[in-house]
Amino acid sequence: MADDTPLAELAPRLVAAMLPHVPFDGWSDKALAAAAADLGIDADIAALAVPDATTMLGLWSEGVNAAMAAALAGAHNMKIRDRIRTALLFRLEHGDREVTRRALSLLAQPQHAALSARLLWSAADAMWRAAGDTATDYNHYTKRAILSAIYSATLLFWTQDDSEDFAATRAFIDRRIDGVMRFEKAKAKLSGMAGKLPDPARILGRLRYPVV
Repeated sequence: MADDTPLAELAPRLVAAMLPHVPFDGWSDKALAAAAADLGIDADIAALAVPDATTMLGLWSEGVNAAMAAALAGAHNMKIRDRIRTALLFRLEHGDREVTRRALSLLAQPQHAALSARLLWSAADAMWRAAGDTATDYNHYTKRAILSAIYSATLLFWTQDDSEDFAATRAFIDRRIDGVMRFEKAKAKLSGMAGKLPDPARILGRLRYPVV
């Protein structure tokens, strides 16, 4: 490969080429060097393009987000619940589980706490966008916060799941999503009831300024 290829273009290719090596060497310089050798890229140039674990994990996550969005591009006839379930399963089943385990182990380190939170939020945002969500009010943030919690818990469960075809993880996801759906229905019902209740400000105003 030509050495004059822009580093920004080399970086995602290198991270993709790292994936077969990560289960054995982790998200490390050794895995990066092996990927560079596979692609015929000079090791020093590879190190400039992908200088650290933060870059590696960030580009890996972006790649999964993009692949998930492409996979759900034609799923707009599905219910939102089913799109979110599909997005969650795609993220789990896309790639090698050991790659994810290695990433989680690295992200659990204190120095990567901010990166972990950023990647988790980005994943939740990508899932909602792939599901067709266009909310811009406070629901935008509550939906992503809830899905971040579900995804985080699901990842930990999945890494320990030895059931056939990850049946236990699928059931785990269904239970979590059912809980969110019940919460959303209850919230909508309470919002509707609140709209029918007397306005306290108007009542207080009438007490202070009686209608003649």
